[in-house]
Amino acid sequence: MSKTAAPSLSFRGGKISSAVPLLFFIGWAIYICVSGTPDEKGLILGAVIGIVLGMFLCRDRWERYATEVMNGMANPIAAVTIIAWFWAGMFAQVLRAGGLVDGLVWLGSASNATEGVFVGATFVLAAVFSSAVGTGYGTTVAFCTLMFPAGIIMGADPLWLFAAILSGAAFGDNLAPVSDTTVVSATTQETDIPGVVRSRFKYAIVAAVPALILFVILGGGGQIDRSRAAELLAESASPAGLALLAPFALVIFLALSGHHILVTLTWGIVAASAIGLPLGLLTPSDLISFDLEQKLVGGALVDGIAGYLALSILILLIVAGGHIMRQGGAMDALIESLISMIKGSVARAEVVIWGLVFSLNAFITINTAAEITAAPFVSQLGKRFKLHPYRRANFLDAVTSALGYIFPWGGGVLIGYQTIRNLESQYDFVTAVSPTAVWPFVLHGWFLALVMLLAAITGFGRRYEAADGSETNTPPDESA
Repeated sequence: MSKTAAPSLSFRGGKISSAVPLLFFIGWAIYICVSGTPDEKGLILGAVIGIVLGMFLCRDRWERYATEVMNGMANPIAAVTIIAWFWAGMFAQVLRAGGLVDGLVWLGSASNATEGVFVGATFVLAAVFSSAVGTGYGTTVAFCTLMFPAGIIMGADPLWLFAAILSGAAFGDNLAPVSDTTVVSATTQETDIPGVVRSRFKYAIVAAVPALILFVILGGGGQIDRSRAAELLAESASPAGLALLAPFALVIFLALSGHHILVTLTWGIVAASAIGLPLGLLTPSDLISFDLEQKLVGGALVDGIAGYLALSILILLIVAGGHIMRQGGAMDALIESLISMIKGSVARAEVVIWGLVFSLNAFITINTAAEITAAPFVSQLGKRFKLHPYRRANFLDAVTSALGYIFPWGGGVLIGYQTIRNLESQYDFVTAVSPTAVWPFVLHGWFLALVMLLAAITGFGRRYEAADGSETNTPPDESA
């Protein structure tokens, strides 16, 4: 294994002090998330304070420390991630504005499914929608708003129905080429998105199939009111929105064909607009609007970019904190400590990676922030064992996506709960399912996390990086 480079920054208290920016951020993030205020602006403040604390601990001139902070922010990984987020956000908002979710709701209602079959269908449709738009949170809001009340009067158990929606959101968050977690996992592990998506499909399906079966078997038991269900679905369901599955399919095809994410998403936005405008699914003002009174520009394209502005600032700060940790030697020291504990076992190394990602996601409830924080550790440790970037990215993304919709304090669970709470005033038959009640039943999330743990232990899907960067089943010669 390669020797570690000498630290380029010195700190009071030694190498470990260079970890203060990231350690403070992690502690701050855990505190505000567990206290019930998981606000992105608050996370940004924590990252800023952490970097300032690191400056006071630095023995070198503060100008040099500040320069290294800027060097960290200039990392191409952060830039690529931010640009990809903007394009993915615009594409997702165009599909949502065009009524893709309404089309999928119509598709579910046309099947005339009831009880457990309705719950299973909701899981599948939520998975399709989240794979199309790349946002699990958006999927949770849309399906809780439309499918949850419909499912109740179609005989679905409320708890299982909510769990199916969260599971579908987790599926797409993990597998969508345009998902923020997919973009982060690929770029931080310095690899391509198409290859990452193709390589993780097997893990997602292995987790999804038993989840679907159990949702169908266990998801029923409620009272059925077909006439009221038809009336409710007629208010929102429309087959016209299914036309927007075409640009979704185009994006999947282009992404898996190896085209750059910006090229892929640009064609997706163009195709969605070209289909939506003539069919009346979209108006020009849906895409771009000018509010002269408020002096604001709005519309789906603006909203898509604006939705990622806070996260863009956050990733710059977290990447800077990771850079300081490397320049001060704490990253190498931590990796060396883990290496000595792992004792040369690749399986143990992957279990440690799984545990790191699991632990951070258990407490930092904005899954993208947790993933960005875990990424440098996964990269450094994985590289030491020559794990292929696809493999590293899969552990980073799958565990992050799974846990983001499980824990009661998680962002995905809370936003779904609040959405259903809002429905209680509209429908007398809707009662919100508590986050503390639903979390054990988010089957796809639990199964996906378990699949990745078993993959680490058994070596299922394990690939190494050959000298030319290609995938290989054979561990490279460490003496080479």
